[in-house]
Amino acid sequence: MRQISLLFLVCSLGVCAAPVLAQDQRAYDGPPAPTLPATVARDSAGRTTVRAVRVAASLRIDGNLDEEIYRTVQPISDFIQVEPQPGAPGTEKTEVWVSFDDDNVYVSVRASESAPEQMIVNEMRRDSTALVQNENFQFAFDTFYDRRNSMSFQFNPLGGRMDGQVTNESQFNPDWNPVWRLAVRRTAGGWAGEAAVPFKSLRFSPGPNQIWGIHFRRINRWKNEISYLTRMPASIGTSGHQRVSDYATLVGIEVPSGSRTLELKPFVASSLASDVTTTPAVRNDLGGDVGFDVKYGLTPNVTADVTYNTDFAQVEADEQQVNLTRFGLFFPEKREFFLENQGLFVFGGQSSNNQGDTPTLFYSRRIGLESGHLVPIGAGGRVTGRAGPYTIGLIDIQTRGVDGFGVPSTNFGVARVRRDILRRSAIGAILTGRSADALDTGSSATYGLDATFGFFANLTINSYWARTTNPGLRGDDTSYRTQVNFNGDRYGYQFEQLAIGKNFAPSIGFVRRDDFTKSRVQLRFSPRPKRIRGVRKFTYQASAEYFENGAGQKESRELLGNFETEFQSSDRLQVKLQDNYELLAAPFKIARGVVVPAGGYTLRFLRVDAIAGQQRMFAGDLFVEHGPFYDGTRTTIGYSSARAKFSPHFAVEPGVSINRVTLPYGEFTATLVSGRATYAVTPQMFLSGLVQYNSSNNTLGANVRFRWEYLPGSELFVVYNEGRDTSASGLPTFQNRAVAIKVTRLLRF
Repeated sequence: MRQISLLFLVCSLGVCAAPVLAQDQRAYDGPPAPTLPATVARDSAGRTTVRAVRVAASLRIDGNLDEEIYRTVQPISDFIQVEPQPGAPGTEKTEVWVSFDDDNVYVSVRASESAPEQMIVNEMRRDSTALVQNENFQFAFDTFYDRRNSMSFQFNPLGGRMDGQVTNESQFNPDWNPVWRLAVRRTAGGWAGEAAVPFKSLRFSPGPNQIWGIHFRRINRWKNEISYLTRMPASIGTSGHQRVSDYATLVGIEVPSGSRTLELKPFVASSLASDVTTTPAVRNDLGGDVGFDVKYGLTPNVTADVTYNTDFAQVEADEQQVNLTRFGLFFPEKREFFLENQGLFVFGGQSSNNQGDTPTLFYSRRIGLESGHLVPIGAGGRVTGRAGPYTIGLIDIQTRGVDGFGVPSTNFGVARVRRDILRRSAIGAILTGRSADALDTGSSATYGLDATFGFFANLTINSYWARTTNPGLRGDDTSYRTQVNFNGDRYGYQFEQLAIGKNFAPSIGFVRRDDFTKSRVQLRFSPRPKRIRGVRKFTYQASAEYFENGAGQKESRELLGNFETEFQSSDRLQVKLQDNYELLAAPFKIARGVVVPAGGYTLRFLRVDAIAGQQRMFAGDLFVEHGPFYDGTRTTIGYSSARAKFSPHFAVEPGVSINRVTLPYGEFTATLVSGRATYAVTPQMFLSGLVQYNSSNNTLGANVRFRWEYLPGSELFVVYNEGRDTSASGLPTFQNRAVAIKVTRLLRF
């Protein structure tokens, strides 16, 4: 009787819990649902269930936390640390409410601070990775309750925000930008925030009554403390949003039924371009274009996207890299159409930002770019979503031909399917195809099977087998990989076997090197000293890699030893010693006028890194490296991942790398200098400028980009690019320049 009376009182004040049916209780992994006004329940196994509360009227998103729900409903609290004391209660109180109405799901937070004047808050720009180095709150929804995939949202006391998608507990795509509202407010005892995420911005299973997974993370950056709603492995750091299987269970949520999301996003673009490197030269060529993107919910959990006359005028410039190897460089995708659901197409456990030897079977930059030139995309479509335990992704894109570059009109197709098995495992397949290449040699295809297995808290196994078919290439066209990875807090190890055939060449993929079999082992020991104040963790790591080419000959070998000290302040000191062997089957042109003869070489270096935590006013990695390099020596000094923060609105990111190489057959210095300045007017408006000089290819480039999200999902871009050649003496020679203006407008039905 007492519970019934209490429930009646809470409902009469404008909030009420949706019933949790008996069959729903058997369906989820957690303790029985709490009864209002309580909103959280925990059991002895560490599992957590939280309740969402329906509100009679939409919340005012102003950060004040003055509605009735905050007085009558108990908040979700009692966060658990992973840093600096794994398993201990969070030292600052965090209170969270989850509520909903017919249109939105709301997440509200009150973050108490014992010393609010010490809070580190200096990042306002949307989607900045530096946001995690501020006081920060994050929430995430596993809307299908598959314990593998989720949608993440985070923000700081300035209103700086970042969102992204987690795929299969391993891939995080920060470039997903849904429509959602946020308001924050500083208080005398800390700060508070209210977020409203429209149901139209989410994907979920059919049916009004839902069970979701839910995640909260709190970062007290001034203490360098990280805490979560649920107990997380001590090794997880700030990446607990990727451990979807450890999320709490959310009950009581009700979603709208009978409607399908339809979004239309037309654009208008204009440009003025000059390029003297083409024949004939282009000077002050005025252009304009229109096009659109359409998003339609085929079902609540399957979405179709269509793009017509796709334009990428707003894309920021690539960051230059120094390459002193004989292998290719990987540049990440930055175009919005290819970024959403990007993790779905990742194959074989590979990272979406591939910097290693494992090939990428679908590398979207092969579409619309050819030999450094833009190729117009006429139209394209994509279908992504879930059907029970299956995740599917289909892409078909048609590009136009470019006569001046000899590029024919080409069709690209990708099909990806993955099936969830066991608790944290999946098997899948991928098929990619291309109708013609730049030489018009005919169609090509790539297909493969992969599997990812997750066991216990920290053990994963990744494997795949793949094959390519290309005109004129027969035999030795397969690749396979098996990787075992244990990543505990105190210990870690990794074993890997990777093979890539000489003729393995995915036509819309990326292969850094081919014709080899690699064996790799890595061991790690990371103790947390209890008697050394100021030190959080030591890390001792050793690894060995061995490469054998297709003829059974040792091609290269790498031995690496690494020691790192992580301080309580988040500053780090690293010392790395590496011993390599490299066999050059043919002469290698390493720089202009400098060719390394064929033969076997030993390359060694000692590197020291002093890394200042990103929360500092002047942050970054200051490093020096020296050692034998082929028949001579190499000395490198540099400053990377740097950031100087002058105010919450203004930051400068300098970078420099100077490589001095001395060889018997030539000397050279490869220098890369960059500088990025960003001024954030508001979280929705910023101006960013990037200047880069690369001596390796004698280029000086500038990119200035203004972005204003004038309405949720609608944006104005103004972009300026200029490139110059520094090979001649005197002032750099003009090569190209372009100014582009693009306006998009999101129409949601």
